[in-house]
Amino acid sequence: MCDYSLHNVKSRPAKVGDKLITHHFNTGTRGFAAPEDANTAVCVLPGTELAFAREVGCRPRSLLGWKARIVNHTTAIFRQINKDNPRTHHDALEFPDGQIVLLTDVFEGQEATVLQLPAQTATAADAEAQERVVHVG
Repeated sequence: MCDYSLHNVKSRPAKVGDKLITHHFNTGTRGFAAPEDANTAVCVLPGTELAFAREVGCRPRSLLGWKARIVNHTTAIFRQINKDNPRTHHDALEFPDGQIVLLTDVFEGQEATVLQLPAQTATAADAEAQERVVHVG
């Protein structure tokens, strides 16, 4: 998801096959941009499947960690987590082993391709049945 309108950053929705790059928009968070236009945020919906060009690198889990952490996967699903806490970032990647990494912890400049967009539900009941509540503490 993205709402960069308050920060004067242009945005557009993601499409299947889009090439993306992780980017810092000077908004206090990280997101995705097209490699050829780093000034336009590419908005990814929860449930979007992504394939990264290589294993994902991110900040260490603890403050004592000094070395980059590498997630041993190249595919992920974009999620929003901790939505009940307005003071935290919500955009995250969920990897095949269930590991969840906040997008703000993912290093800038990592390349990904949009594999699949989330299914659109027909009714509110269908949407509620599909919703996953994830909390990372």
